[in-house]
Amino acid sequence: LADLPDGGMLAGQVGEEAVLLARRGEEVFAIGATCTHYGGPLAKGLVVGETVRCPWHHACFSLRTGEALRAPAFDPVPCWKVERQGDRVVVREKAGPAPKRTAPAGVPDRILILGGGAAGFAAAERLRREGYAGALTMISDDTDAPYDRPNLSKDYLAGEAPEDWIPLRPPSWYAEAGIELRLGARAAGIDPRGRRVLLADGGELSFDRLLIATGAEPFRPPIPGAGAPEVLTLRSLRDCRAIIARAGAAQRAVLVGAGFIGLEVAAALRHRGLEVAVVAPDRRPLERVLGPPFADLVRQVHEAHGVAFHLGEEVASIAPGQVALKGGGSLAADLVILGTGVRPRTALAEAAGIAVENGILVDAHLQTNAPGILAAGDVARWPDPHSGEPIRVEHWVVAERMGQAAALNLLGRPEPFKDVPFFWSRHYDELTIDYVGHARSWDEIVVEGDIAARRAVLRYRRDGRTLAAATLGRDRENLRIEAAMEMGGASN
Repeated sequence: LADLPDGGMLAGQVGEEAVLLARRGEEVFAIGATCTHYGGPLAKGLVVGETVRCPWHHACFSLRTGEALRAPAFDPVPCWKVERQGDRVVVREKAGPAPKRTAPAGVPDRILILGGGAAGFAAAERLRREGYAGALTMISDDTDAPYDRPNLSKDYLAGEAPEDWIPLRPPSWYAEAGIELRLGARAAGIDPRGRRVLLADGGELSFDRLLIATGAEPFRPPIPGAGAPEVLTLRSLRDCRAIIARAGAAQRAVLVGAGFIGLEVAAALRHRGLEVAVVAPDRRPLERVLGPPFADLVRQVHEAHGVAFHLGEEVASIAPGQVALKGGGSLAADLVILGTGVRPRTALAEAAGIAVENGILVDAHLQTNAPGILAAGDVARWPDPHSGEPIRVEHWVVAERMGQAAALNLLGRPEPFKDVPFFWSRHYDELTIDYVGHARSWDEIVVEGDIAARRAVLRYRRDGRTLAAATLGRDRENLRIEAAMEMGGASN
């Protein structure tokens, strides 16, 4: 026991299974050592209270039960019984599954989820995990069941991940969980007073409580030719399939925009052997989010892999086989992809009289101004307790965690959403960026470590307070900053 300090962890094996020992006070817990999201090593993560957080994508598991408490993981890790023999700790047999929960009395009979993305799926999964047994319906205008959207611009697009990795759950899961999943269904209106959603096919669905999780959609700038069907965007699995199909016969691709998704797409297409050019009005890629030093590194990494940047430049027009630039000249292009941002899908909410301002406005419990109607995910703008201002962010993990919080609020269990925003971005196999917090602007960037060596922490501060941090090769430090922000911003 003396070899395992409070908050310490030790990785080992029981038979063929990897097991993590973790100590909190005088108690020692034994759970599975591998994150159920992408297989991250939990022993390299961080113990916070009676939980352990994954170093890769910040999934959180209970040390006591193994339950996946926070996205992006949804499946639990196994638990083993632990026995104390004097000053020694021995791991014994595996514990049985946790008992199923039963929802309390007074929950709504019918819950309707509008949207089949990260927030919608996470809400439905959490509702059933909490023991909700009422009618649960998801409406999605996507033709594919909920899937792992971050992979669309990474391994799947690069050809390194098969499509059967992409669904968040197999099709049979929805039927087994009693979730009515309506794919390819488009909502035409929301009737808050009548408690119903009108469908484009003339049908309607009633609800006692509604979660709007309609997400965001790609923005096509008013560039001549940008609306042509051969000019692609990446938002859905269908979009990704279209890009892969076109990439198979293409030699040169032009990416319009130098944001995170666009640059990940550039890396994936370079992996497929295409020549790639990136056109953007920015002086540096990602400078507005990461600042100059970090942005310079991002550019260097991509240029080392053959990406040609045309920065401080804008597209004048797009024609078959060619992208004309406003500064003169043109770029040959067999494939053009717009990475020019997204807009929240708020039209249904606005038409229903729900308050909208750069997203659907919600309170700390994700409640809109319409009783019994909540919103979560990319479409929602919520009061962020860490930055002290209303924010709307387009991060996958944030959307999932908002969906989980919304599920509890739908059941009448007040659960304020106060998670610190987090996202990750991977470029080739050599640059992974972890970003925690939210800094719309800053007056100082404090750098710890060596950016060029790709082992550094950058803190984005305003008025002496850290609002966000980005890390390179410092996964555990990123977790520490997240935990400190949750405790009230003590990460300064």
